[in-house]
Order: sequence, then structure tokens, then C-alpha cells
Amino acid sequence: MDGGDLTWLIVVVVAAVWAVTALAVCVFRAFWTLLAATSRAAVAALGPLGAGRADPRVIPIGAEPAHPSYWARQLWIDTAGAVGAGLRTPWQLWHRHWMKRVVARLFQRRRPTGGRRGVNPFTRTWLWLAAPGTALGATVAVLLVAVLHAAALLLFGVLVAVLWAGWAAAVGVLRGAERTRLLLFRIRPVCPHPGCHRPVPLAAHRCPHCAAETHRELRPGRYGVFRHTCRCGKRLPASPLTGRDRIAAECPSCDRPLPPAAATTRVVHVPLIGASSSGKTMLMAAVVAGLRSWATSGRLTLDYASDADRHDSALLDRRLRDDDWALKTQGDQRAWMILVGKGRRRRLLYLYDPMGEALQGADRLREQQYLAHADGVLFVVDVLADRAVRQRIADADGTVAAEARPAAQGPVETFDGLSGELTALVGRRGRLPVAVVVTKRDVLDRIASLPPAGAEVDTWLTALGLGGLVRNFTHQFRTARYWSVSAFTATGTGALDPEGRRAAEPVLWLLARSGLRVGALVDARDGGAGVRGR
Repeated sequence: MDGGDLTWLIVVVVAAVWAVTALAVCVFRAFWTLLAATSRAAVAALGPLGAGRADPRVIPIGAEPAHPSYWARQLWIDTAGAVGAGLRTPWQLWHRHWMKRVVARLFQRRRPTGGRRGVNPFTRTWLWLAAPGTALGATVAVLLVAVLHAAALLLFGVLVAVLWAGWAAAVGVLRGAERTRLLLFRIRPVCPHPGCHRPVPLAAHRCPHCAAETHRELRPGRYGVFRHTCRCGKRLPASPLTGRDRIAAECPSCDRPLPPAAATTRVVHVPLIGASSSGKTMLMAAVVAGLRSWATSGRLTLDYASDADRHDSALLDRRLRDDDWALKTQGDQRAWMILVGKGRRRRLLYLYDPMGEALQGADRLREQQYLAHADGVLFVVDVLADRAVRQRIADADGTVAAEARPAAQGPVETFDGLSGELTALVGRRGRLPVAVVVTKRDVLDRIASLPPAGAEVDTWLTALGLGGLVRNFTHQFRTARYWSVSAFTATGTGALDPEGRRAAEPVLWLLARSGLRVGALVDARDGGAGVRGR
């Protein structure tokens, strides 16, 4: 055998040793250790394995006192951690353990486990000869593990994306359903409290368990689909489907309580417009008395939206029973919230009773933000406050007229001041209906020097010299209808049900225009002049 053949034989033997070593290292050791270590690292990156162990990757509770939903953001943090650990770990282990430790020791003719040198030249030569094969086997193993784990992570990512898409779809469907319900039933919650009157797209809810945390995003979203978990650990319903409406609601702007029905029932905003002492508060009491009368007969249902409204109504009734006169409205505005129903339909009636002085002057009128939400206007007319009407009253009737406490401002001046700013406040004034109510009819019937009020109230107003006011109502509003009532006769001691029902007709007419089927309760023969409008 010559020298060349011997060289080839050595090369073949060395290559065989490397191949056998690489196969053995890859199949029986490196592949499985790398695969196991990579899998453990990916699983550990998903979160702490022990209950109660801290994890700095967990999103803390922020301004909203609720634990963030796992599916909103934490899912992606854990997924990124698992994918990153699954991709980094095999290469890090290959580099640190197999290359820098095992292979380096073999090249140094040391054992890979203990680091001791070979006991004899043959052993040391064999260790040195196995080093390239070990490096090759570990490299092939890490490539196989990387490919296999990348495929597993890709499948894992697809599953995570499907789960997240399902969560996002559930949030979108529930939010869309809630929004559709609000639009379909024309529910526009608005804060009823003085000084606020801001729209309430989403009410704030105080946790009923700890009473210390106010949740301002209690809806399907990043804190949960069906329920939110409060900081105190209690779960709160996040949707009307799961009972959110049973939790006390607050205005997110002024933090004052909202009626429970504000988020589930269509709201009809009806401001009472009239000068100071024109009889607005008495008329409001008469309207409530008339609605109560219809409810007693079973023609509709009536309930107060909150305990505060029930309390205020009881105080006013007691006041009227004691001296038959209502106190003047104090403050810029107050609203009574009453639930009126007919059949399966209900309306949350907001009756705004502003102080008469609040409607005088452009600056103060612009502050009456509730006018921007009006669905109709109830304009209170005290004809005894008009200068031209007072000039027609004979001296013999002057005492009777004075005892009626005429308003400080005539109806024409009140309308002129309102008309100048109503466009800016409402923006859709031409589509608003107006119910014109002449108050103090019991006094007007006793003044012989004035023509008697007939069924055609607008014609009667024209005969009194208020034809320009009637024409303004016709031109400035889409629809106008007229009534004359005696709130004094409809309230207090000896109140008459027919007069109370007559006083409630203007409000029933406005409610009927919102879709509540109470139009049959409006008596056209007693109600006045029918509909006038464009």
C-alpha cells in the first residue's frame, strides 16, 4: 500500500468517525435536548407557572379600576414572548453549551462532561477527533429544531390570531348591537342636572361591591367582553345583555346620578318656556296630575324615573294642598323625569322647568344647553302680562287680573328673546313642534272685559291682539298646537280630573309625535285649535 492510498484511507476513516459521531450526537442527544429546552422556554414565556408569582410583563391596572382583558393586549405580549423564546433558545443553547463548552473541550482533548483530560494518548486523540463530528451533529440538530419549532410557532400564531379575531368580533358585535339599539329606538341619554346637560354616550358606574371605584368604560372592550373585573376582585356586567343596567349610573361629566331608564328608554326632552310667574311650575304640576289621572284609569302607565323625582312631586303636591300655589322655581333650571308608557312602548319624559330669568338675555339663554336636545317646546303664554291685553281690561276687572300675579315679561318679548338664539342652540328649530299653552284660564274666564276663550285658542289670541305671536309660531316651528288650561283647577285641594287631563294633553301630543301611541288621549274638541304649521 503506497502513501496515497494510506492518506485516502485515513480520510475515509476520519470522515466516517465524524459522520457516525454527528449522527449519534444529533439523533440520541442534541436534537432532544434542544427540543425540550426550547419547548420549556416557550411555555415558560407564556406566564408564571405557579399561582401568585409575580410577572413583570403583566399589564397593571391604570386609571380605569378594572383588570385589562387578557385577550386585548396581554395575549400578544405572551405570544411575542413565546415566539421570541422559541426562536432564541435553540441557538443560544447551541452556542453556549454545544459550541463553547462541549466542542471546545473536545478540541482541548478534555471530556465534555467533567472537563478532565484524556488518561492516555489514544483517548486524547479520540476526543480531539470527535470534536468536528459533535459540532456537525449539534448544528444539524439545531437546524432541525429551529425548522420544527418555527412551524409549531406559526401554527400557534395562527390559532392566537383566530382567537383574537373572535374576541374582537364579539366586542364589535356587542358594541354594534348596543349602538344599533340606541339609534333604532332613538335613545339619546342626556344629563338632566343643572349646569351640565351634556350628552352621555356612556354612563359611569360605581362598583356596587366596594363603592369606591367608578368605572367609566363599562362596556365590551379592552377590559372584557361580557364582564369587567374590578380592582376589588368583583366582576361587573359590561353589557345590557349581562345586566349592566341594574348598576347605578352616573353622569361622566358631573358625577351626579342618572335615572336607570336613561340608557334603555327613548328620551323625549320637553322644556317649558315662559316668563317668570307665567305659571310654568303650576302647569308642570297639572301635567303630572293629568298623567296620573290617565294612569289611574289604565289608559297609560306612569312612574317616576328616580326617587328624587318622586320626592319632589310629593313636596309640590303637599304645597299645593296647603295653599294652592306653587313656589317659584329657584335656580337656573330643574328637570322632572317621568316614565310614560303605552302598551309595550315607553318614553322617558324630561320636563325642564327653567327659571324665567334664565331665558332673558342672550348670554343667559346660551347657557341653557338642554334646549339643544329638545324634541318639542311647551311655550307658556300668560296673556295678562301683555301690555296690549292689560289696556283692554276694565278697571272693574283690574283687581282680578292683579291677583293672578301676571308674568314679569309679556309672551311676545319672551318669544322674541328665545327666537334670536334658538337657531344656534337647537340647530333644527324648523323641525320642532311647539305646544302653546295659555295658562290661568280660570282667571281669564272671570274677566268680563276680555272676550271668552273658545275652542279655537289661536283665533282667540288673534282677537286679543296677539296675532303676530300666532304667526311667529306658525312660521318659526314646523307644527304648532294651542291649549288653554287652568293649572289652579287641576291641582291642589278639590282638583278636577278633566282639567288635569286637559293640562296633560300638550305633553301627550308631543309624546305622540315621538311614536308613543297616546294620540287618542288628546281630545281635539277641548284641546284647542288643532294643528297649525308648515
